Amino acid sequence: MEPNTVRWSGAELREQISQIEAEIEELAEIIESCRKLILVAKVAIAAGGVLILAITVGVIRFDPTVMIGAIAAVIGGTVVFGSNTSTLKQTTSTMEAAKARRTELIMNLRADGGTLQTTWSS
Repeated sequence: MEPNTVRWSGAELREQISQIEAEIEELAEIIESCRKLILVAKVAIAAGGVLILAITVGVIRFDPTVMIGAIAAVIGGTVVFGSNTSTLKQTTSTMEAAKARRTELIMNLRADGGTLQTTWSS
């Protein structure tokens, strides 16, 4: 089969670049949110761990409610940490890909004087 060719005008390229930049901004907000939640999760894990240690050593009088809360903080913090770390990695990867697409479009816009020609085989 013969390759297919698509040509985009400078205005279309600029619109695509704007859409990609908006996507990058949204991804940056998600990344920032993940970082904040990861920090909160680390604090919860540390606080729960310190409480468990303090109860075990006898610094704090044993109270089942406090012990259950401490265990829940460690487990919950671990879950939130793992989930948001995974989301952070995926979102960062997606953001890097979007930045690469944006850079490619900008380079093609400059190189072709406003027209991008893409060829692919079906």
